[in-house]
Amino acid sequence: MKNNREQWGSRLGFILAASGSAVGLGNIWKYPHMAGQNGGAAFTIVYLICILIVGLPVLLGELAIGRNTQLSPVGAFKKLSNASYWKWVGFLGVSSAFVILSFYGVVGGWTLRYTFFSLFGGFDALSGNSDSSAKIFSLFVSNDINPIFWLILFMSLCMFIIIKGVKSGIEQAAKIMMPIIIVILILLVIKGLSLEGGKKGLKFLFMPKFSDLTPSSIVMALGHAFFTLSLGMGTMITYGSYLGKNQNLISSALWVIILDTIIAMLAGTAIFTIVFAMGADPSSGPGLIFEVLPTIFPQIGGGVIWGTLFFFILFMAALTSAVSILEVITSYFIDQKGWTRERATLSFGILITIVGMFCSLSMGSFNDFKIIFNISFMDFLDELSSKYMLPIGGALTALFILSKWSVKTFLDEILVGVQTRKFDKGLLLNFLKVLLIVSSFIVGLIILNELFELFFGSSLQKIAGF
Repeated sequence: MKNNREQWGSRLGFILAASGSAVGLGNIWKYPHMAGQNGGAAFTIVYLICILIVGLPVLLGELAIGRNTQLSPVGAFKKLSNASYWKWVGFLGVSSAFVILSFYGVVGGWTLRYTFFSLFGGFDALSGNSDSSAKIFSLFVSNDINPIFWLILFMSLCMFIIIKGVKSGIEQAAKIMMPIIIVILILLVIKGLSLEGGKKGLKFLFMPKFSDLTPSSIVMALGHAFFTLSLGMGTMITYGSYLGKNQNLISSALWVIILDTIIAMLAGTAIFTIVFAMGADPSSGPGLIFEVLPTIFPQIGGGVIWGTLFFFILFMAALTSAVSILEVITSYFIDQKGWTRERATLSFGILITIVGMFCSLSMGSFNDFKIIFNISFMDFLDELSSKYMLPIGGALTALFILSKWSVKTFLDEILVGVQTRKFDKGLLLNFLKVLLIVSSFIVGLIILNELFELFFGSSLQKIAGF
């Protein structure tokens, strides 16, 4: 199995593909509105701390597990734990991928639709009219047919790339889309900064207001760190399984985090400079992207071009992430069930699309779930995955390394391919242990807080008086 396994064509290809997995809707859609609602730079600082303290060790752990076993999540945990109950961590990862892509594909379809909406001048009639923009978006997402058409189109593109394979499909798509995303974002930042009042967006994004932070903000930052780095869903284990032993995992992981963070900052800067220049509300929430920005782009020079470019990169970011998520499920059935890539991709790509249809319908006519649980089916899957499944998967991965695989074996694996070894290995071993312990403890505490609030209606912070 190992000898016939697909491999990345180059180190750059892997870094771009892994970064493409990390760079998605979380960076360009979720991060700006989360920052806008939680004090701007204050949220950003907490988010970056979560990435370094919690995200980096788990990211390294997933890549090391994948490369060591050359298997997808279930097979990897099964092999390293001698088929013990730890294999269920792998199943959790595959399940998380399924849940996430079910609603992620719906939003991916929205981005594609709005790209064409902007291209053909649809934003012109919305200039400065936020009420009309919100109404059009609401009518679109609540429609029973239109969003499903774009969902099917988005998922079809995703399946097409996966079927072409690791090197010819995923890697080549990343090599094309990632540079385009970065270049267009830089152009949008330049445009935003050139607008009168645009520099106020920089102040909002980069000057912290810690008084605006709440315990809920910290939970959001942690969940977003896992979501944006594709941790806890088996993506990085799967991508790591296509790596050769000559790859430097430490530098590769750092590059993934750097690119992911740079793109999040660029997206935030582009959005907030334009928002402040036009006098819009930066704390508009999820509607900031699909309701507020369509009213702003027509008010700036070349609005059709800028609006189309923005939603086009939003679509590409969504696609690179969706591809990595579907690959987790596809690789499981290739590795463990012996299915062909085409059969695994089409079977589960279609099944996920069907579940996605129910997610889309839950925003409109299929609202019984919302009536009973006070939340739509789509929002339920979003919260289930980002607040619980991903953090639990990441925490269990850290605990697996600490208690089963051993930190020493983990360190030996990540040092394979590292050319310079002029450091104290014992010191590094202890440092990794501390990071993994802190990571699992923080995630466990925050998950406990979420569960406590879910079942008892009050958070641990409130009870403790914080």
